[in-house]
Amino acid sequence: MNNSKAASFTEFEIVGFSGLQEYKTPLFFGFLVLFLITLTANLLILFLVAVDHRLHTPMYFFLWNLSLLDLLMTIAIIPKLLAVLLEINKEISFAGCFLQMYFIIAVGASELFLVAAMAYDRYVAIVKPLQYNVIIDIKACIAIAAIVWLLGFLLPIVSITLASYLPFCASNKILHCFCDYPVVIALTCTDVTLHANLALGLAMLVVFIPFLFVLWSYYRIVMSVVRLKTTASRRKAFSMCSSHLLVVLLYYLSTAVLYIGLRIESISYDDRIFIGGLNYFLTPMVNPLIYTLRNENMKEAAKKYLNVYTLFRQGLHRSG
Repeated sequence: MNNSKAASFTEFEIVGFSGLQEYKTPLFFGFLVLFLITLTANLLILFLVAVDHRLHTPMYFFLWNLSLLDLLMTIAIIPKLLAVLLEINKEISFAGCFLQMYFIIAVGASELFLVAAMAYDRYVAIVKPLQYNVIIDIKACIAIAAIVWLLGFLLPIVSITLASYLPFCASNKILHCFCDYPVVIALTCTDVTLHANLALGLAMLVVFIPFLFVLWSYYRIVMSVVRLKTTASRRKAFSMCSSHLLVVLLYYLSTAVLYIGLRIESISYDDRIFIGGLNYFLTPMVNPLIYTLRNENMKEAAKKYLNVYTLFRQGLHRSG
């Protein structure tokens, strides 16, 4: 092993979409628009939930946390990607790369745990409505959110820390648009089987345990709704969890597409990047749209506070 060569690398270079160089300007503006929409939509949810007392309930508390995680995921990836597409700064330090990698994995894991926590909230609301305010009180909400964030940010520490000590001597070019774990460790000049198995085990833990819990919650919800006597009651019960169910489907369908797509050898390099970015680019934008467009309370809060803000601006303009 050439240790001197390994030691000579002090940074990585993020290649981005190497096969689409002639489209880098449209790609830049596309990701810029995506970034601005995602930023605006999630900040709007954070603002509305904070200021509207009607949204001070457990469901919107968890939605607030989901929007915050989506916002963090977007900030962790897209600003650097925009710099890469403009060829302003393709380099990223070793520490910066592993920090970005850790942050993306930690936020992604936290989101999956939070989706499971939101399923539990819907389960209690529909199956045990009379006990809802007792079971899901403010202390329970804070405790659940704390567990979600702690699990998400603690689980990846060991695998990312171990990977950061690997010798990198093959190449410093990351064939992706961010520091993706499997792409980065593929640049090492040593056997990474143990690291790959550890990462795979943690990924299975993070994906399948929340997924099984979500399945259990919705099985209990469906069984409870089926027993309701009237069609109106059943429709109301299903509407209470329809937005969350769409988010669940979005997360796990995109994860399934990612898992299957990256194992089809005929898929090109740039297509693999698009598939790999499905979770990271689209989900943070779609989540707030699902909750704001399908939720009457969110729409009413948006009308109320955005209209107040508009009137305030008009008043300032007239007085000036």
